[in-house]
Amino acid sequence: MSLLNIGMSGLAASQSSLAVTGNNIANVDTAGYSRQQTVQGTKASQQYGNVFIGSGTTLADVRRVYNSYLDSQLQTATSLNSESAAYLNQATPLDASLSDTNTGLTGVLQKFFTSMQGVSTSATDDTSRQSVLTGAQALTSRFNTIAKQLNDQNATINGSLADMAAQVNKLATSIANLNQKIGEISTSGGQPNDLLDTRNEAVRQLSQMVGAQVVERGSSYDIYVGSGQPLVMGNTTNTLETVASKDDPTRMGLQMNRGSSTIDITSVISGGEIGGLLTYRKEVLDPSLNELGRVALVVADQINSQQAQGIDKNGEFGAPLFSNINSAALISQRSIGGANNSAGSGNLDVTIKDTGKLTTNDYQVTFTSATNYSVKRSDGTDMGAFSTTTTPAPVIDGFSLSLNGAALSAGDSFKVTPTRGAATSIQTVLSDPKKIAAAAPLSGVTSANNGGTYTQPTLTTKLDIYNPVSQSELQAALKNSTPVKLTFAAASGGSQTYQLTDAQGNSLGSGTIVPGQSNTVNMKIGMVDGSGNPIMDGGTPPAQKTFTVQTTVGGTPKANESFTVSLTGAGSSDNRNAQALVGLQTKQTVDTGSASKGISLTDAYSKLVTNVGTKAAQGKSDSAATTAILAQAKGARDSLSGVDLDEETGNLVKYQQYYTASSQIIKAAQETFSVLINSL
Repeated sequence: MSLLNIGMSGLAASQSSLAVTGNNIANVDTAGYSRQQTVQGTKASQQYGNVFIGSGTTLADVRRVYNSYLDSQLQTATSLNSESAAYLNQATPLDASLSDTNTGLTGVLQKFFTSMQGVSTSATDDTSRQSVLTGAQALTSRFNTIAKQLNDQNATINGSLADMAAQVNKLATSIANLNQKIGEISTSGGQPNDLLDTRNEAVRQLSQMVGAQVVERGSSYDIYVGSGQPLVMGNTTNTLETVASKDDPTRMGLQMNRGSSTIDITSVISGGEIGGLLTYRKEVLDPSLNELGRVALVVADQINSQQAQGIDKNGEFGAPLFSNINSAALISQRSIGGANNSAGSGNLDVTIKDTGKLTTNDYQVTFTSATNYSVKRSDGTDMGAFSTTTTPAPVIDGFSLSLNGAALSAGDSFKVTPTRGAATSIQTVLSDPKKIAAAAPLSGVTSANNGGTYTQPTLTTKLDIYNPVSQSELQAALKNSTPVKLTFAAASGGSQTYQLTDAQGNSLGSGTIVPGQSNTVNMKIGMVDGSGNPIMDGGTPPAQKTFTVQTTVGGTPKANESFTVSLTGAGSSDNRNAQALVGLQTKQTVDTGSASKGISLTDAYSKLVTNVGTKAAQGKSDSAATTAILAQAKGARDSLSGVDLDEETGNLVKYQQYYTASSQIIKAAQETFSVLINSL
């Protein structure tokens, strides 16, 4: 037994403990560092007679204070918090922009209809008409601005996904390298604490980027993402790459490169900043762009259609105020061919048939043969099977599809986005205020000393502004088939007959009314061209096309009393069409195919604002909750593995005293040895 050796072992042990304590203090702010503790053991005791006397201490281990469950909880909380934060960071500015009166659509939409109200009040006032054009330009500009903001967000997300994928790949490579180093060291015994901490911190940083599942296999970590796609396996890695989505090149997706094969994992990725951005794009960005586009389409369609029903200050039918929603360019841009479509296949043209029936969904069209296809809505609804040979083309949720170009093959597919680009493309195309059609197309005048009362005639046959031939025919017929005259016979036996005649006195029909009551009279008028020839429908046998004009007759017309209906002339003060244009603000023109039977333009935009606001509020709530969960998980981990300076300071004093006491043992041994030597 050597008292000197016992003192030396204590000195070495205390020195090691001081070093470990000092290392803990030095790394108090090192991310991912787990505090370390020395573990001492006694050396073998020596037997002296019937007793065993110890021979000192030994350093058994430097232990890393670590709990895998707490660390796993921290990684999961980090992933959830990063996901909700990324989502909220995108949703908050969009919510603020859409709901703000200075940047949203509500204010300019109201101002536009207010200016139209001015024309309704004074149909001949050029100043009021110019205000309508100014309001229209402000409205389309605001549509364009909001759409640009949404598209810029998409571009930002595309760029962010690329940057984050690169960071994921770097972290994956780092984890794989650490797996290899840790494995090599572990085979020789002992635990490389600093390397283990570094690897855990790399996994935590990876969890900030993307949700990851960690499986411990021996001394290695295997990392999986998505629905179980391997990112790290031991010391090998697969890589993430952003690529243009196969069904929508404007949206970047994520694919995993696995040597000679690739797999698209966009739809299964969740967690982390990447998951937050993908969720925001799917749940908020794309639906908002589609909803905004739907409102733009209804605005352009309804106002242009109503314009065409009226007469402008020059005496001509109203010209379009906004750009044509079914221009050749727009029709061709509403579908995106699949990346794997057969070579030379044609495009799928998308024509808007009924803006009221449009939804905010996208559609996946898959061909089962050269002509047959099925349609599935993005909300999962199966819309059925159709054929390109059907004439006219079937209308699906307000739009129709037609093949443009070479034949398609079974397996070819298209993504159809009927409304997405509308807010970007809408423009004000009318520049002459005199061309605002404030007047109704037909006006009625009664003969002198009349006994009956008449409402101004209403054209109940609608002009189809997307069929130029039909529109031209009806507008020509309104000019050439009028004036027409209702002439009443004397009342007799509780009824009164009337004759409808054209300008030449030819009979166009007859009917009866009940004098003294309100009677709806529908005048069916044959359509003729500029030469007076009937316009035929091309049927078998062919029949003359007609249009219908409605008026309400009250009172008791006198014998031979007449009511003449003519085309409204130039400079008319009539404001009926302007009133109809104003009425579009509250008319149920959006989502008319739903159970609610439609909502107004203002309500449709309010619905968009509400939806985004709800998503932003939910994102804020989720962020607050996950922040609390993260703080709790971090606190639980730090309470065990974190460095407590007060505790380490106490340990430092303890080990200093331990070191001093051990040195006193050595000193005592030296003095005892000197006494023995000197006594000889």
